[in-house]
Amino acid sequence: MRTPLTGVLRRAHIGAVLTFALVGMVNGVLAARIPGLAAKVGLSTGDFGLVVLCWGLAALATSQSMRWLVTTLGNRLLLRIGAPLVALAVGLIALSPSYPLLLAAATGFGAASGIAEAMMNAQGSLVERLAGRPLMNGMHAGWSAGAVTGGLLAAGLAAAGVSYTVTVLAVAASALPIACALGWTYLDAPAEEEHTSGRQGLPRIVYAIGALAFCALLIEGLAADWSGLLLTRCLQASPALAAVAYPVFEIATFSGRVCADRVQTRYGARSLLTGAGLATALGILLVVVAPSAPVAIAGFGLTGLTVCVVVPLTMSVAGAVAPGRSDAAIAQVSAMGYTGLLAGPVVIGFVAEAGTLRSGIAVGIAVALVIAIGSRRLPEHPRTAAAQNDGDADVNEPARSSAPDC
Repeated sequence: MRTPLTGVLRRAHIGAVLTFALVGMVNGVLAARIPGLAAKVGLSTGDFGLVVLCWGLAALATSQSMRWLVTTLGNRLLLRIGAPLVALAVGLIALSPSYPLLLAAATGFGAASGIAEAMMNAQGSLVERLAGRPLMNGMHAGWSAGAVTGGLLAAGLAAAGVSYTVTVLAVAASALPIACALGWTYLDAPAEEEHTSGRQGLPRIVYAIGALAFCALLIEGLAADWSGLLLTRCLQASPALAAVAYPVFEIATFSGRVCADRVQTRYGARSLLTGAGLATALGILLVVVAPSAPVAIAGFGLTGLTVCVVVPLTMSVAGAVAPGRSDAAIAQVSAMGYTGLLAGPVVIGFVAEAGTLRSGIAVGIAVALVIAIGSRRLPEHPRTAAAQNDGDADVNEPARSSAPDC
């Protein structure tokens, strides 16, 4: 049933969108100024891969622990803690004067991100369920808008000659009070919403959904972590031009998410995900074979436009297929997604060390094809499947209907 967004629910919806946007802005600034970080600390490709590994391991560990903590503490309290910690941690990255301290700061940022990302998706799913209509793509569009804003801001400051440290520290100082203020908009799940133990087994379909999130976030991480280095080191782009690649990716991501609900209504969830996987593979191929920086930037734009639908849909479906364990299911999918963010940059870094950076990024082509193939295993009606197979959904049985209900 479609419930009007009024009063407390409207405030919670706005607060969730702004939280997504704030975290996106912080990540956008970091991604756009990666070449500045590499220059400040003197990072090689392998060194940078280790920084991302520390960040990813910490994010994975904390997001996985959310599956159990959220049943005790609730996503509102955990999100009130996690969002401000993201701002504090990014400030520590800005202040890191050496490689060992940078590794420690990256670990702290990963831990804070693991809490915030899992819990803001849980909060978004709660608002979506209470509203009785799809809202998750719009919330993730808020993340993209924040990332675009942060990336363009970083690109402008880089062009103006503002140092990496000053740029990131200013963003951290601005984000902290906003994150604290947004905490008062969050909702607590009603008692009937989360009534079972987080240690109880989740339906198997949750792990299939998590595998798609793994693939999508691996590709999103590829654009965030390696676009600037590809442009500066392989295509001789200036730092200012290289900083544009990630904002272009996020502008395309925002555009895709704004339109995704209408496309899904017309063509169905599985067709949308299959097409997204194939088109994403084409976008990454364009990046790999690009003869110039503008062509590579266009490839990142196509990649963002198509891969963007996968993560919001996985979070929405995860919240529907496990009644009474929605927060735990979303936390599990989030943890599996962070595994993709963890594995992707490391694999790409090692392949790049053994061959070239282009060959490392080419790994994303195969991953995108996995999304296209794996999406055919998702149920068309997650709520119906949950009711019929609670705790024992069969991910190998293809759904027969073509009309989505995500």
